[in-house]
Parts: sequence; structure tokens; C-alpha cells
Amino acid sequence: MIIEGKIIKIAGPVIIADGMRGTQMHEMVKVGDDQLIGEIIELEGDTATIQVYEETAGIQPGEIVESTGGPLSVELGPGVMGSIFDGIQRPLELIRAQSGDFIARGVDAPSVDKEKKWAFKPVAKVGQVVKGGDVLGEVQETSSVVQKILVPPTMEGTLKSLVSEGEYTIVEDIAEIETEKGDEKVQMLQKWPVRKARPYAQKLDLDVPLVTGQRAQDTFFSVAKGGAAAIPGPFGSGKTVTQQQLAKWADADIVIYIGCGERGNEMTEVLTEFPYLEDPKTGNPLMDRTVLIANTSNMPVAAREACVYTGITIAEFYRDQGYDVALMADSTSRWAEAMREISGRLEEMPGEEGYPAYLASRLAQFYERAGRVDTIGTDPKVASITVVGAVSPPGGDLSEPVTQNTLRICKVFWALDASLADKRHFPSIDWLQSYSLYIDSIEGWWHENIAEDWRAVRDEAMVLLQKESELQEIVQLVGPDALPETDQATLETTRMLREDFLQQNAFDDIDTYCAPLKQYKMLKTILLFQKEAQAAIAKGTPIQNLTSLPVKEEIGKMKFVPQDEFDAKVESIQADIIKQCSEA
Repeated sequence: MIIEGKIIKIAGPVIIADGMRGTQMHEMVKVGDDQLIGEIIELEGDTATIQVYEETAGIQPGEIVESTGGPLSVELGPGVMGSIFDGIQRPLELIRAQSGDFIARGVDAPSVDKEKKWAFKPVAKVGQVVKGGDVLGEVQETSSVVQKILVPPTMEGTLKSLVSEGEYTIVEDIAEIETEKGDEKVQMLQKWPVRKARPYAQKLDLDVPLVTGQRAQDTFFSVAKGGAAAIPGPFGSGKTVTQQQLAKWADADIVIYIGCGERGNEMTEVLTEFPYLEDPKTGNPLMDRTVLIANTSNMPVAAREACVYTGITIAEFYRDQGYDVALMADSTSRWAEAMREISGRLEEMPGEEGYPAYLASRLAQFYERAGRVDTIGTDPKVASITVVGAVSPPGGDLSEPVTQNTLRICKVFWALDASLADKRHFPSIDWLQSYSLYIDSIEGWWHENIAEDWRAVRDEAMVLLQKESELQEIVQLVGPDALPETDQATLETTRMLREDFLQQNAFDDIDTYCAPLKQYKMLKTILLFQKEAQAAIAKGTPIQNLTSLPVKEEIGKMKFVPQDEFDAKVESIQADIIKQCSEA
């Protein structure tokens, strides 16, 4: 039943309407003569408070508010992959064709094309008992993604009919299931409310790393598949490039990239670059396994508040099909600012720094939807959603509420340092502040697939980097020459760790991605120099002889050696280290 009310008050994106008895919390409504999209966020008697996802300038009291009967939902099915949406899943390319470079108020376009025919290949058999999550058939959605058409999560029964192989639209009936409630039709299109997590059978231990090809992240501060990581950093420290590198190289089948309240020029860069990037795994365009959600800082704040839910729901849809999904949210600080603005207009009691008192619980609700799970269905599949959220603390202040609440939830902290970025050290991850709480759980994977002494090698390097920090304080007081020669050799090793290992060139064809085994061998080689240098000093070799060894240049060039030539090259470098240190 459609309920109609009237606007009685307007405060920016928040309006109050009377005559709305019978509507529900989080129900979608159409506001005013322009039919703007809004969502009910508070109900009191006949009065509803509504946040509008578009600019409300020009709306007047007395205009009609019309209910739609359902919550904010996304449309899921063939046609989602490779698309660029705004925060409430409106396709931006289609809207641009309709209204030009700026989104006109009230413009509406179907999230996915309901007239395009898709080649459907049935997999299930008529007469079998099916339940939510079971695969009915497959559609080759893009060159990189086969979409599995699933039984809706809440449905269970006997498959009465299933269409034969052929081409169908996403709104045509492809199956009929006999349930306890009666016969129910199934289409390729599913709708799901964004604020409700999609079900799964059980959560699994996070013991497999998400390999990113980035040395600082993989070797020192690994994130597990299904885990959550935070990238806090000030303006210009490289958050966006770091996330783009993860989107391109992470060991995930599907990438969801949410530009939440970012500057228009940054999002433009993403939107113009991604369609032309080549997927290193398949050679196809990277967009063939990517969904972009763009909600820039000049778009309405209410839609910004919704965009992270839209992204995570799309991620869950592909997780349910058995895919590993990596979701990048850039940035959750802008999302929190949108919450703060709407909370202020609702006259809610403010918490710390004006953020709403429920900031921590909202952040937790979002990050808790990450995980590695057994999917629902007769034949469960292991799949995951890994969430990497950028945080943009004002002035780089990591003690502000969004950063602190995020750190309570996320187990990986990649702290970006502006001073490292100023020195052109990228990725500018501060190795003294950053941490990963997944190291113990993923250690077994590294031991099994890379090397049994991986943890020992990693820990030794971390100890050296921490010792360097202590030595640098002494150096600033008395100069490097006052240090014992053993400590001077340690400083030479840690310089290699910083410049030759931790620094990585995202724009170099070879160095942009570093395989895990290559990372281990590079680190092992640098630590071999430390061991041989200390042994040479113990025999009386002057430190000057060691710092001028020709092999140091070869160590610096290791990262630019192609993968197929690396094993032979690293053996040669290790032999030269032993030889030159003993002869120095």
C-alpha cells in the first residue's frame, strides 16, 4: 500500500513529513515534485524524518512524500560487474548520457540493464531439492567473471522447472521452486537491502594471507583473506595509490572500489585509469572484475553515508558465489563526516568531536561484514571479503575518533607517514608504527608455501629496523663515526632494508609487483650481508672497506630483476656477498 504524506520541515538533506503512519524504518520514499530518493531514518507518531540522497534546494513545505514499501536495496545480477555506480547504485555512465556531466536532480536509471539478454547455461536438475545458495546456472558476465545464478537465500524446496540453455533477460523467469509457501518463480535478478548482511553458513579462521605483491604489506604487515585493514594517513601520503595497487595486484577474484567523499580529481583519476588497466592475471581489462562506486565530496552527503553499504552488499553477493573479494573504501573518514552532518541536523546528542555517539558501532557493523566463510547451500564454498579502509585524519592526527575506533576493529594498521612521503619513500608505511595481528595465524601458510624460516627472517629484519631507530638518535647527537663499527654496519644493512626492500615503485613494470618467494629471497640476501659484514668486522676488517663493496649496488638493483631471471641472479649476489666480505 502506497502511503502519501506532506513535507512540513526542511533542513538541508533532512526533511520531516507528516501523515506517514504505516511506513517503516529505513523505508525508501520519493520526495517532492521531483521524486527525489530518500530514506526514513526516524519515526514518531504520524511524523517521519527522512534523509534525502539528492540536493534538496527548491523543495517546499506541502509537497508530497510517497512511500515505496521497501528499504534501500541494491539490484544484483548479471550486468553489475564492470559498472560504475553512485552511492545508491545509479549507473553513472547511463546518467551521463541522460543528463550530461552533472547528475540532474530526480534523474532515475535502472541499476542494471533489464532488456539485455544473457546466455544462461543451466547446471541444476529438475526434481532435485534445492536451498538458498545452490547454483541453478551460469552466465559469462565478463571475460573474467562467470556469474553463478543462485537460489535466493531465503528459499528452499524442490526444483519444478528450469529453462533450457539460451538467452534471457534478468527479469524473465528461469526457474520455479515448489516451497512450503507454494510455487515461487526465480529470476536472474535479486534485490537485497543494503543494511542487512547476506547470510553464510559459518565463519572460518583467517589463516591464509591476501597476497598483494607489495613487500611492506606482505612480508611485514600481512592482512589475511577475510580480514580488515586500516590505512590512516594525512593528505598526500599515498593512501589512494596504495589502495589502487592493492586493487590491481591483490590475490582476489573480484575488486570493489568505493570512492567515498574523495575529491573529484582523485576519483576522476580512478575512473579514467581503471577502464584502461590490464588485469595482470588474465590479460583482460581490470574493469572486467571490478565494480566502482563513486561518491565524490561535492555529491549529497546522505548518499555518501549509504555508499559503503552498497559496496559491501555487492561484495557479499559475489562472495556467495565462491569468489574472494577485496573491497577498498576510500575513505571512511568522509563517511563518518556524513554521519556527523546528518546527526547534527537530526539534533542528536553529539559524541567526541561532534561525531554521533553510535560512530563506533556503525564502523564495527561495516567491518564485521568482512570475513572468510563457508557459503550457504548444499555444497558450501570457501569464499572471503577482505576490507581495506582508508582513514583521513585531519592534520594526520591519529588520536581522532574515526582512527581510534577503526583501530579497535581492524587487526592490520598500515600507518602512512607524511615525512616518508616527503622523502619520496613509497609506499610511505611507517614500519615502527604499523602492525599486523594476523602474523601468527598466517605463519603456517608462509612456512608451507615459501620457507620454513620465513618468520625468523621477518622478525630479524624487524628487530634491525627498530634498532636503527635507537641508533639514529645517537647519530643525531654525536655523529655516525662515534658509533662502534658493528653498529655502523647495522645502519648500512637497515638502509638497504629501507631503500632496497621497503621502497617499491608502483610505476615500474617489474617492481610494481613482487612475488612472495622473491620477497623472501630479497630479505634473506640483505640479512646475509648483515651476517657476513659482522663476521668480517669481528676479524678486524675496517667498516669503510665494507661500505664500498661493489655487491651493494647489485643488492640495490635486485628488485628490478625480472621474475624469470631472479633465482639465478640472487644466487650470484649471495655468492658475491660471501666472497667480497671475506676478502675486504
